[in-house]
Amino acid sequence: MFLETIHHVAIIVSDYDLSRDFYVNKLGFEIIRENHCPERHDYKLDLRCGDIELEIFGNKTSDLAYVEPPKRLSYPEACGLRHLAFKVANIEEVVESLEQKGISC
Repeated sequence: MFLETIHHVAIIVSDYDLSRDFYVNKLGFEIIRENHCPERHDYKLDLRCGDIELEIFGNKTSDLAYVEPPKRLSYPEACGLRHLAFKVANIEEVVESLEQKGISC
């Protein structure tokens, strides 16, 4: 196969600041760079987890495209990102760490 690995995954989020806090301060992703496009009020955050990059797109205004995106249907199945899975060495330690940070598992 000519593909070597997944380089990055991009996610559009409804709350940029909350998502930034979650991935950086709760999950420990490393910030590679953060960009702001003032004319569109858009932000892009490039993060790293191991060898994979995650791009977070969002804004800090009440743009309905972000705040009230179309709802994802559970049936019939909707197209799009289903989930993002992470490999960890010890799930019990990760659950305990996340719960100490206020994240229910």
